Amino acid sequence: MLACPVCGSLVHAEYLASLAAAAKEATERGDLPTVLASWREALPYLPRGSKQYQIIAEKITDLGNRVPAGTVPASRVKTSPQSTAGKAATGLGAIGLMLWKFKVLLLGLGKASTLLSMLLSLGVYWTIFGWKFALGLVLSIYVHEMGHVIALRRLGFKASAPMFIPGLGAVIRLKQQVVNPREDAEIGLAGPIYGLGAAVVVLAAWALLKFQFHHELPILAAIAGVGAWINLFNLFPIWTLDGGRGFHAMSQLQKFLAAATVAGAWFCTGNSIDTRDVCFGRAIGDKSDKTRNWKAAITYIILVIALTAVSMVRPPHGI
Repeated sequence: MLACPVCGSLVHAEYLASLAAAAKEATERGDLPTVLASWREALPYLPRGSKQYQIIAEKITDLGNRVPAGTVPASRVKTSPQSTAGKAATGLGAIGLMLWKFKVLLLGLGKASTLLSMLLSLGVYWTIFGWKFALGLVLSIYVHEMGHVIALRRLGFKASAPMFIPGLGAVIRLKQQVVNPREDAEIGLAGPIYGLGAAVVVLAAWALLKFQFHHELPILAAIAGVGAWINLFNLFPIWTLDGGRGFHAMSQLQKFLAAATVAGAWFCTGNSIDTRDVCFGRAIGDKSDKTRNWKAAITYIILVIALTAVSMVRPPHGI
């Protein structure tokens, strides 16, 4: 309970007052990242639908569009967007940045809940598909989820490490609410971006072994294809899937373009699920043109096309 049902007084009024004071001080000295961090911390303690919630949500949306990503201070957010080591890696150029990203990808394995749930999922998939495919599938899901985590860290949001659910994939629990459509789209599309990267790496390994070393490993082609298909499914613009979050930042015209791409992609895969009505229904139903994010729209369309291409890869002689 966030407010008294009788008098309407806020349960966390004292803590909210301290955050408001911190935001005011930061505003006076022109420290917008700290202002944004303070209001983000305050939002979960306000009742949804209240006037205070609406005011703070509007402030967060406005500040999120003005404050550069990666500048939210660690004093207000426990998970610092980029440590000194990360900055040093960036300074080394593309190779250093790749090494830093790889290091960040491994951070989730340090959490007992993530590691244990991964092993549980691995065991379940092992009994169904065998250990090789099961391992590739779990790692593909892990990379996808860590893409969300990396985006959340970069934008200064608090979130849990991935928790695997056998048969359903994995989830991340947000500790702060995302109310800015642009940030919501960036976080949502980060998973498929990293998932596409993982699928392409596995597919490249299969092609290299097959054509360069004349060694056939069809299991790699299967892992790449299924991993891409899972990410493609997540781009479906419904509910809380990644595609729905990407649609959140688009204008109606952009939604129509994205919906047409999704419908075409699913048609090309030969999937039995008819998605055209759902995709265009979402585009028609979302009539608001308050947001127009071409970066999200173009990223979404490229992801759909690329993931469709990789998902159509089939092992030549089975696995």
